[in-house]
Amino acid sequence: MNTQQNPRKRAGHRDPNVTLLAQMALLAAIMLILAFTPLGYIPLPFMNATTMHIPVIIGGCLLGPAAGAALGGFFGVTSVIKATIQPNITSFVFTPFYSFSPQFHGGPASLVVAIVPRILIGLAAGFLYQALKKRMRGKNAPLFICGFAGSMVNTIGVMSLICLFFGEQYALAGGKDPSLVIQLILGIIAINGIPEAIIGAILTQAVGRALSVVMKNTSR
Repeated sequence: MNTQQNPRKRAGHRDPNVTLLAQMALLAAIMLILAFTPLGYIPLPFMNATTMHIPVIIGGCLLGPAAGAALGGFFGVTSVIKATIQPNITSFVFTPFYSFSPQFHGGPASLVVAIVPRILIGLAAGFLYQALKKRMRGKNAPLFICGFAGSMVNTIGVMSLICLFFGEQYALAGGKDPSLVIQLILGIIAINGIPEAIIGAILTQAVGRALSVVMKNTSR
């Protein structure tokens, strides 16, 4: 009978799959706190600015694209719930379960708007971080760049899909001429998206560095 123990178990190493799930659960818990407190969504005239994408970007960078995509999907689901239970005038673009009026209503496309770009945040951040790590020393610059890029993926992805599926409704809900919807979307990306991306880059770098230490300790 073989009495030799698994060297990983003898050394006290944790199962990497269990560790990954624990680390993802930590980021998901942070997202839940953000989602249902004022920290996660900042009301603006047309929609909410968000910090919810920060844990998704960090997850993609530190845990890999697949984990980032899963966390992005979780972000998307929470945005559907948030838009349903705490709606504003344009929440119909994020949830099929809320209608501002018969003219302004959500549908299956709302789930695409709410979830697909958020999955892409984690994928983009994860693959970009892997590429940048090979060319840059340290974590600061890659995290900063991925924070900015991931934030822009979120803004551009969401606003592009809103324009595609709900352009006229979205413009009319805000009291704008539907013929100017492209200008409206580009204005939101520039005025709201770029500052949000800069803040996202700073937070991703700062929080990512701190969480990388925590995650490193949990993997031992």
